[in-house]
Amino acid sequence: MDNSIRTTRADDGSVMVTVRGEIDFSNSDGVAQGIHDAVTEWSPAIIHVDLRDATFIDSTGLGALIEGYRTATGKGVTFKVINPSDTFRRVLSVTGLSDFFGLIDEDRDEEHSQASGV
Repeated sequence: MDNSIRTTRADDGSVMVTVRGEIDFSNSDGVAQGIHDAVTEWSPAIIHVDLRDATFIDSTGLGALIEGYRTATGKGVTFKVINPSDTFRRVLSVTGLSDFFGLIDEDRDEEHSQASGV
């Protein structure tokens, strides 16, 4: 199976965990572990979980994000989900997790800034 998780560290010390493809029972443990490893290995001030290339999430995938959130906040690390698709955004909104995860959509924020002349 292709590795669906990529972790990178930015110059400012923040960490980006990028998830590709599906987040379901087959890889949810790997997603949670990837977030855990990034937090414990690098001790960033903030960790972003980028869902731009994620295509599907089920309840075990949501559980993996919650586990990642708990790991991060337990170590004093800010946890943010960024760039969800409209479908993901609806799932996170309906489940009440969008506010919990400090949901950010970089593309939408950029479009809003351009539209408002900021």
